Amino acid sequence: MKLAKAMKTVVFSLMLGLICAGQAVAETTFRYAEGTPNRGTRAEALQFFAEEVKRESGGEMALDIHWGGALLKYSAIMDGVSAGAADLGTVLAPYQPQKLQALAIGDLPLANSDPWVGLHAMYDLMTGNEQMKQALAEHDLVYLGNFTTTSVQFECTEGNEIRTIEDLKGKRMRASVTYAKVLDDLGANMVNMTYSDIYQALDTGLADCNAGYFYAMRAFKTPEVTHSVTRVDWGQIMGFAIVINRYLWDDLTPEQQQVFRSAGKSMTDYYARLLLQEIDEVATALPTGKMGNKVKVIQMAEADRQQLFSATEKYVREWIDQVSQSGLDGQGIWDQYTALLEKYEAERDERGYPWDR
Repeated sequence: MKLAKAMKTVVFSLMLGLICAGQAVAETTFRYAEGTPNRGTRAEALQFFAEEVKRESGGEMALDIHWGGALLKYSAIMDGVSAGAADLGTVLAPYQPQKLQALAIGDLPLANSDPWVGLHAMYDLMTGNEQMKQALAEHDLVYLGNFTTTSVQFECTEGNEIRTIEDLKGKRMRASVTYAKVLDDLGANMVNMTYSDIYQALDTGLADCNAGYFYAMRAFKTPEVTHSVTRVDWGQIMGFAIVINRYLWDDLTPEQQQVFRSAGKSMTDYYARLLLQEIDEVATALPTGKMGNKVKVIQMAEADRQQLFSATEKYVREWIDQVSQSGLDGQGIWDQYTALLEKYEAERDERGYPWDR
């Protein structure tokens, strides 16, 4: 194992040396593995990250993004980046629940659903907490930035509206990670499938509802096959990160490392602004029929939302216990994360979003 890791370091060092030799200014290209196609809000944010890398480096660094799983499928990206098959990539904690257990803190459903708040809290936690950095380093990864799905909403086909917690019972639903566990506890019949299959599942009746996201509705065209969306604004999935191979990272100059750090932080505000705009636009467009069917937007009552949060509490404790068993300070990390969420909520409430100041 030590020999293999040493060889990785040698290979990366030689690669960077060969690329950078011979010219005073040469472009170093880094392979990036992305599991989804080049469309939608998140793809725009990733493209912004790539452009920032090039701009911050004065044209000396560039990303070669392999979209749609062309280089590595989502399930293989973490191991692929770790092994050097890709230099960077987008990883999701659910695909590697044991190895990315620490990152999965962002997948726990909370009352907070603001993408700007959540993205900043995750960025600060993952770049500032030494235990979280080490949890990724053990798998030869370094964190650079974060994505989010935005908050969970319930998209349903005709005749399957969800207005209350009671309406969940018996519904055939697709959801992911802890959200699926909570919905199962509350009586829904969970249907296991990837997000790319949800359009067909809703269209054919395999699924009655999808625990989906405003930011994905346009890209996946789900308003064409649904008739109602219940606004739950339930947490968000943020165990969803940009990572780079640790050995490659160690071989970069401090200036190159700073380029990646700066690009990841800049993307946070850029992506959050895009998401907030997308949420408003989609929520407004749904009832008009501009996106497919005329989709009714239903606001879930606060008392029912609170039942969802209460049903989540045991899974928060489960996460704390599991990461503590792996040697991390689970309670301490959780306390820091929730404090960061509160910090950015307060900043937003007091000063507004950065682009509005």
